[in-house]
Amino acid sequence: MSNPVYLALDLPQLDAAKALAEKVKAHVGGFKLGLEFFCAHGHHGVHEIAHLGLPIFLDLKLHDIPNTVAGAMQAIHVLEPAIVTVHACGGRAMMEDAKAAAGSGTKVVAVTMLTSLDERDLERTGVAGSAHDQVMRLADLAHAAGLDGIVCSGEEVGAVRRQWKDGFFVVPGLRPAGSAVGDQKRVVTPRQARDDGASVLVIGRPISRAEEPATAARAIEATL
Repeated sequence: MSNPVYLALDLPQLDAAKALAEKVKAHVGGFKLGLEFFCAHGHHGVHEIAHLGLPIFLDLKLHDIPNTVAGAMQAIHVLEPAIVTVHACGGRAMMEDAKAAAGSGTKVVAVTMLTSLDERDLERTGVAGSAHDQVMRLADLAHAAGLDGIVCSGEEVGAVRRQWKDGFFVVPGLRPAGSAVGDQKRVVTPRQARDDGASVLVIGRPISRAEEPATAARAIEATL
C-alpha cells in the first residue's frame, strides 16, 4: 500500500464529509466510515464517498450472534468495502461466519481493544491482565478464526506482527508528535506505528480538525 493513511470521516453531515474528502484525497490512501457516518447516511453515503475513487473502510465493529453478523455482512456486500471490522469479543464462531459472508475483496479485521481503554477499564469489565495480554489473546483468536487481521493500538502492533507475520493490522488512535491526545489513552505517532508493522493508519482529528486539512494530511504523509 503506497499510502497507508485512511482518513476517519466521522462527520454527521454528508456534504461536509464529501468536501473534506475532496480536499485531502491526494494525500490519503482511503477513507474510514464509522458508525456515526453509517447511521446518518447508510448505503447512499458510502456510495457518495466511494465515488471519489479511494478504498472504503467500513468501521462498523459488528458484534452479535454469528447468524446476525453474517447477515449484516451480506447486507453490506454490495458496497464492496475494502475493510470491515467486527469485535473479536464476539467469539470465534461469529468471526468465522463474518469472514465466510464477506466478499472476496473485503478484508475482515477484528477489533481487539479500543484505544480509548486502558487496564483500569479492562478490570472494570472483569478482564484480568494487561492491555497487551488482552490484545494478544484476541489476536490469536482472530487468527484461528481465519480473519485477515486485527485492529489494535500502536503499542501492541509490533508484538502482534512478530506473532502473525502475514496479518493485516489496522492502527487507530494515532497522533502526530505534539498533537493533543484527546480521549485516546494508548497512542503513538503514525511513523512509529508504520515502522512497527501497521498496514493501515487511521487518522481523524489531526487532519479533520486542522485549519488546513490538506496541509495536515500532506505533513503526515511526508513523515512516512
